[in-house]
Amino acid sequence: MKKHNFSAGPCILPQEVLKQASEAVLNFNNDDLSLIEISHRSPAFVAVMEKAQSLVLELLNLENKGYSVLFLQGGASLEFLMTPYNLLTKDGKAVYLDTGTWSSKSIKEAKLFGNIEVIASSKDKNYNYIPKGYIISADADYFHCTSNNTIFGTQMKSFPKPNGLLVCDMSSDIFSRTLDFSQFDLIYAGAQKNMGPAGTTLVVIKDAILGKTGRTIPSMLDYQVHISKDSMYNTPSVFAVYVSMLTLQWMKDLGGVASIEKMNDAKAALLYGEIDSNPLFQGVAEKEDRSYMNVTFTLTDTSLKEKFDALWKGAGINGLNGHRSVGGYRASMYNALPLESVQVLVDVMHKLSK
Repeated sequence: MKKHNFSAGPCILPQEVLKQASEAVLNFNNDDLSLIEISHRSPAFVAVMEKAQSLVLELLNLENKGYSVLFLQGGASLEFLMTPYNLLTKDGKAVYLDTGTWSSKSIKEAKLFGNIEVIASSKDKNYNYIPKGYIISADADYFHCTSNNTIFGTQMKSFPKPNGLLVCDMSSDIFSRTLDFSQFDLIYAGAQKNMGPAGTTLVVIKDAILGKTGRTIPSMLDYQVHISKDSMYNTPSVFAVYVSMLTLQWMKDLGGVASIEKMNDAKAALLYGEIDSNPLFQGVAEKEDRSYMNVTFTLTDTSLKEKFDALWKGAGINGLNGHRSVGGYRASMYNALPLESVQVLVDVMHKLSK
């Protein structure tokens, strides 16, 4: 029996997606060839890439709105570099919201390119909340934020409307909730958090914003180059793109992002309800900023750790230990995690209280 997988990433994937992907590795499209040994420029794989791109725009409701979809490599970490390279003008500045480990790393990379202003930070309380009430400089080229903070368990519930561009790292909550995605000029997300296996990075970008920095950009870091080559300027991560396409189709078949959001709401309500009602547990993040993807919590009595660990491991639960920056526990409840798995965890927590 498969374990209840609360791992923060690489993420849990739908069973039917894993089955289809494993079959394709052996025999893709009944052509007696493996998916991972055919040419990435063959009609069969070009169709995969085009379908994946089309599904992204459909699920985000961005069809015919001037956006391009890229499947690149290097993870979201490379996008920390590509964002300022492509959007920060030579004499301009950008503003960043510091809400956790990944946003702080994006700030570090951006500072290599020019004037970067950290407009607000929640570092003072170990990133357990989302800053609010900040004012974005009117002359900023772009505002950058991280929608969901995997390590600390916080999530932005609303987004500002800057005069400049709005850029968001959505690695760990992409496709998990309904938003007006047209408010964003650039979205990027590592596939391995909520969409597919490690190896590809989704970039959704408004075409009209590119080519205005005055910089000479190396080809591999230039969004316009990748758009002109349909994500095939170099050999794409064929397997990761294919599995992502299958997962995107799975999301569509379930009813799209709105249906998935309802499932995620139910999972979050169940687990946070137990954390708030069980005196042996307490949440880490401020309640108004709690993530629905990554739930961080601790024991109120650390002497019970050995007993609790034995209980959840005995119940077939995997990946529950918290990140070293926070400690305690972290339950990552990505789209493919069933409500039944959350119920198993809640039952274990309830059992401990007895």
